[in-house]
Amino acid sequence: MCARKLQSSEEGSVGSDVIFSCRLLFSSPPNLIFPHGRDDFDLNPMAGDELPDAAAAADEDLVEILDEGSGRLDIARYVDHVRDLAAGAIATFEGTTRDHFEGRRVVELRYEAYEAMARRRLAAILREARAAHALRRLAVAHRLGAVPAGEASVFVAASAVHRADAMEACRYVIDEIKASVPIWKKEVYDDGEVWKENREFLDRTTDGAGCCGSKVRVNES
Repeated sequence: MCARKLQSSEEGSVGSDVIFSCRLLFSSPPNLIFPHGRDDFDLNPMAGDELPDAAAAADEDLVEILDEGSGRLDIARYVDHVRDLAAGAIATFEGTTRDHFEGRRVVELRYEAYEAMARRRLAAILREARAAHALRRLAVAHRLGAVPAGEASVFVAASAVHRADAMEACRYVIDEIKASVPIWKKEVYDDGEVWKENREFLDRTTDGAGCCGSKVRVNES
């Protein structure tokens, strides 16, 4: 996952940023549906209001994208959502911001997203996990905006009768998030910042080259 951004004449205006993906997938007009059965990538943000959210019934999977300023993820709430009397196991994955990378101090990660499409893709990933594993309930949440070192940016929870299904579903969901959900990550250091691409995304590109190599800025003291 990566982004190319065009800045408006008002430097630093977040609202005026236009995000373009380096993948052909996101370069099509927003009202098109991809051919060959890829309806999970429908870019029409008004379609598919059947997707689950925080107000969904307890027996539905939970998908949340939290806007900047929403604070920390409520981990206990997501775990409680997947609890089920028929489940013998609950598996979770919590992705956190580490405080270093290759000898540089990481201050925070900053996430941006094409929210309508990200929600649709997250819901599709949960359906795919259900198709592959015998699961009871699922929940996934992702923060946007700044996530300081030590805090969680993404959380996945799965319950199943047997632990193997729950654990494998968690791994599948987080791998697919990194490979195919339009959420972009900037790593902010104490001396600069870099747009980062996930290995899972690069593995699916045709040349593996990515697009964010030029998005590096180091402060000169």
